[in-house]
Amino acid sequence: MAKTPVSFFGLVVVLIFFPGTGCWEAPGFCRGYECPTYTLVQENNGFEERNYDTSYWITTDVASTNKDDVATGFWKLYYFNKGENKENKEIVMTRPVVVTVKEADGTGEKQVSISLYQSDTDIPAPNDETIRITVMPGGTVYVRSFGGFAEYEDGINELNSLKEELRAAGKQFVENGFDAAGYDAPWDLMYRHNEVWLRAA
Repeated sequence: MAKTPVSFFGLVVVLIFFPGTGCWEAPGFCRGYECPTYTLVQENNGFEERNYDTSYWITTDVASTNKDDVATGFWKLYYFNKGENKENKEIVMTRPVVVTVKEADGTGEKQVSISLYQSDTDIPAPNDETIRITVMPGGTVYVRSFGGFAEYEDGINELNSLKEELRAAGKQFVENGFDAAGYDAPWDLMYRHNEVWLRAA
C-alpha cells in the first residue's frame, strides 16, 4: 500500500462503523462512527465545555509536529489496527485521531505524540515497542471547533483564540499542552471538522 501524505488534522485513513453502547449518541461530526463519549456541559460563544468519560487509545511518540513526522506515527498505529499486534487482531478504525503536544517542564521543548481512539477496551499488546496503550482520564475539556483542511499553523491560531476565550470566561486550563483532533479522511472535501482541546486545570 502506498503511504499517501496526510494533513495534520486529516489523519483518519479508514473509518469503519462500530456500534456504540448504551444511550450514547455520537454527535453529527462523527458521521455515525464510534467516538469517545462525553456530556456537553455548556456551549459558549467560541468553545464547548465537555465532560469526557475515561477512554482508551493507542499512542506513539513522533519527532515533531511536521506533517511527515505525524504521518509516520499515524501509519504505525494504522497497521497496528490492521493486525500487526500480538494477537493478529484487526481492530476497527474510529474517530478522532489526536495529536498531543506538551512542553517539557522548564525547557520549552515540545513532546509530540499521536493517538487513535479504541472503542474496544480489549486491546492486544503491540508488536512495535514504540506503541503503547494509554488511558485518557475522564474530566472537563474545553473544545474549539473549526473546518477546512487544517495544518499545524491553523491549529495554533485556533488554540490561541480558545485560550483568549477561556481567560475572558474565567476558566482555568492546563497551560503546557494541548490536543488537536481530526475527524475526516483526506478525501472528504466538505463539512470537515477539526478541534483543539484544552483540559481544565
